[in-house]
Amino acid sequence: MGLLVCLQLIFAAGTLPCISRRSTCDREGEPLVDKEDLKLELSDEQYWVTQEKGTEMPFSGAYWNSKDEGAYLCICCDEPLFESGTKYDSGTGWPSFWEPLGKAKINTTEDTAMGMVRMEITCAGCGAHLGHVFPDGPKPSGLRYCVNSASLKLQENAEGSSA
Repeated sequence: MGLLVCLQLIFAAGTLPCISRRSTCDREGEPLVDKEDLKLELSDEQYWVTQEKGTEMPFSGAYWNSKDEGAYLCICCDEPLFESGTKYDSGTGWPSFWEPLGKAKINTTEDTAMGMVRMEITCAGCGAHLGHVFPDGPKPSGLRYCVNSASLKLQENAEGSSA
């Protein structure tokens, strides 16, 4: 099948390819994740956090106290989101970063659930819920990206390389 025919089929279906291993985008660029595939591939907690906007218990996730070096990827689409050099101990019990790998990697939306106003952060690649961003982080950004471990996976640096 030729490239032109493939593109015509994609546009006819109303989807555009995304840079994600499990998703496509609609005509407005909104991520569409195959939730059935995710249910099979993710743990119950990972699915609840990323797809149902859950929050893991503080001090319970795999990365809250991790000092390992590398890139933190979205558990749903493998998009690199944060690097260990921007991770710090916020004392909250969740992995905290003062900066994502790029502003285009993270989407923010006002979240008024639970009787408070805060900014939800989601993966720009697939729409997975990551956590929230707060204006109480360290310099230079002054931001604290408070992320659920269940929404991340660490791709450790190869020996002798740096993040």
